[in-house]
Amino acid sequence: MREGNRFGLHRVIAPEGVLPQPATRIDNTMEIYDNEILINVETLNIDSASFRQLKSVSAGDVEKIKSMILEIVRERGKMQNPVTGSGGMLIGTVAEVGSRLKDRDLKVGDKIVSLVSLSLTPLKIDQITRVMADIDQVHVEAQAILFESGIYAKLPDDVEETLALAVLDVAGAPAQTAKLVGPGDTVLIIGAGGKSGLLCLHEAKKRAGISGTVIGMSHSDTGIGRVKRAGLADIVIQGDASKPVELYDRVMEATNGRLADVVINNVNIPNTEMGSILSTRENGVLYFFSMATSFTKAALGAEGVGKDINMIIGNGYTKNHADVALQILKENPVLREMFEELYT
Repeated sequence: MREGNRFGLHRVIAPEGVLPQPATRIDNTMEIYDNEILINVETLNIDSASFRQLKSVSAGDVEKIKSMILEIVRERGKMQNPVTGSGGMLIGTVAEVGSRLKDRDLKVGDKIVSLVSLSLTPLKIDQITRVMADIDQVHVEAQAILFESGIYAKLPDDVEETLALAVLDVAGAPAQTAKLVGPGDTVLIIGAGGKSGLLCLHEAKKRAGISGTVIGMSHSDTGIGRVKRAGLADIVIQGDASKPVELYDRVMEATNGRLADVVINNVNIPNTEMGSILSTRENGVLYFFSMATSFTKAALGAEGVGKDINMIIGNGYTKNHADVALQILKENPVLREMFEELYT
């Protein structure tokens, strides 16, 4: 086997010298190097911001969505939406393990979920067999490659595959929430009615405790219905996070002028940076899990309104994040039932 670079530099075609994620084209030849894992892919879970963009451009036409995904992969060698820059995750079966990785607890035939983005994963799609636009998932006949540095999780036996994929796709959000929220905190979850938002609600309620306050905010009636059904938010707000002053006024009212200690932004639309910033108290913490976030808008926006807050750009990985996300399904039967209705 050929010798590969730990971070996948050997797969980068253009531009020269960059890592696979920011690269515009990578080598998706499915002959593995000595430090790679070959996967027979069954399902792609497209990032929410990316799928929203695809559905918008195609007016929801499934055949056009298929064509756009295939074209992106042909051009880039990976599933990286050129507009959002984001990818998603995959589920599949291990087909081959490189000779340098033989000491790993992984064997041919194991069913795994990738925990690194499709935006850096070499991918070759033979056929898209089904598009499930309502849950951002695509069934495929395809192969993909994980680098030595790539993380993954073996599928649990007690969770449906499509459900596990949906939950693990956003595992970083609830795990980061668990790290950021402390007892007595006032926590605002923006986009609380989506899959990452609901998982974050659970962790926020768990960590803030009886002395804390959890505010769940969503734009749609459907999202609000999910937040109320989950029963995890002390206060529920329906509104548009892209209207900063409106959101600020609502949060001011809900917190008696104190604002939120911790704000978690999970939405999949742009221009929600300022609403999030204004809703965060001075020296508070704002976590942008949303892939629609603009660093420039967030940084200059906070400066423009004189807000000294700690802003964290969402890292999809944090230690034990897969375990945290799957544990929520065990701890919360209401959420599990809701997720099974949506993703199985």
